[in-house]
Amino acid sequence: MDFAPSPRAAELQQRVGDFIATEIEPIEAQYHRELLAADNPWQVLPVIDELKDKARDQGLWNLFLPGTLTNTEYAPLAELMGRSFIAPEIFNCNAPDTGNAEVLVHYGSEEQQQRWLKPLLDGQIRSAFGMTEPGVASSDATNMESTVIPDGEDVIVNGRKWFSTGVGHSNCRFIIFMGVTDAEANRHQRHSMVIVPVDTPGVKVERMLPVFGYLDAPYGYGEVSFTDVRVPASNIIAGPGRGFEIAQGRLGPGRIHHCMRLIGLAEKALELACRRASERVAFGKPLVNLGGNRERIAKARIAIDQARLLVLYTAWLLDTQGIAGALSQVSQIKAAVPSMALEVIDMAIQLHGGAGLTDDFPLAAAFAGARSLRFADGPDEVHLGVVARLELAKMRVSEDRSEERARTGANPKSSNQAQ
Repeated sequence: MDFAPSPRAAELQQRVGDFIATEIEPIEAQYHRELLAADNPWQVLPVIDELKDKARDQGLWNLFLPGTLTNTEYAPLAELMGRSFIAPEIFNCNAPDTGNAEVLVHYGSEEQQQRWLKPLLDGQIRSAFGMTEPGVASSDATNMESTVIPDGEDVIVNGRKWFSTGVGHSNCRFIIFMGVTDAEANRHQRHSMVIVPVDTPGVKVERMLPVFGYLDAPYGYGEVSFTDVRVPASNIIAGPGRGFEIAQGRLGPGRIHHCMRLIGLAEKALELACRRASERVAFGKPLVNLGGNRERIAKARIAIDQARLLVLYTAWLLDTQGIAGALSQVSQIKAAVPSMALEVIDMAIQLHGGAGLTDDFPLAAAFAGARSLRFADGPDEVHLGVVARLELAKMRVSEDRSEERARTGANPKSSNQAQ
């Protein structure tokens, strides 16, 4: 296992880092001030399109795309992008577009790829993902009540989704919707995913949902109702009943992206904390020399580095063994990294005092985003349950082997000595 970047990956890290430092960070604070002051924050400011054109011209575009880089190579790039709230969109690597694009690459028909994937990868449109529902405990996806029912050459979509990331974006053109097609089938073969254009009659964005008061415009989390929405059956992805299969294929790399972006956010928070603690004076001393703050900074550094190594290890497992070989680690990072980021961001807020709670610094918004990711793609409890189940399964296998040796009278130690 070697996490040293390939020459191409190392070059991209340098170029992405330079682009963020020279093109994005100098304008980001003014961008957010302008957007918040606008009567309608659900818009794309001209500077975003200008920077997207620059990134595309420099070849810093769609770097997440399967076949472009391995998960291990892309992970450090996602970390760099996570330092900024707008960098992922500028490089066309923003969620949920990355996950939706991967779905269409691996499972989409030629027609679906031409109509939806190509403009998505060109940065002409954006997308959303509809899975979580307000009426049921969505931590268990088999509770899903929404339906995708075949009707001749069409399917009829009904249901209500919420926390549909990206649906507030002015360029959002389609939603990948997951619903029940056959309630009598095996529990993991009941669901289908279908592409629903947002302008289809019966689709209504009921409201945009604030997270700790932040609407995260122009992206946002929406509650969307689907009432007798009729779309062609050809919009079903990979065929009826394959929704769970697609979801599992989508979530592995997506969780790598989420976690590495969060690590970048934690790095940014730690940098802000160090700067504030060094420059701010209280009781005649810099904050860094008061109240155990040096130890807090040291522990934050240790926590970030531990999390990064775990995510890189998980990315390497995905690259070499697929999701089956990385199942526990994918859940481990999803439970560990958001909690780590929250602790680091909270420490940075504390060092900033009241200013850390305002929009003068990006920390309050960072805290809201990191906290929401303890639910997104499954709450902590689900992932910890997966890890525990796999660990207990190892123990059962070990016990079964011990019982088998006892029944057969095998003695591995004496057998090895005899050899």
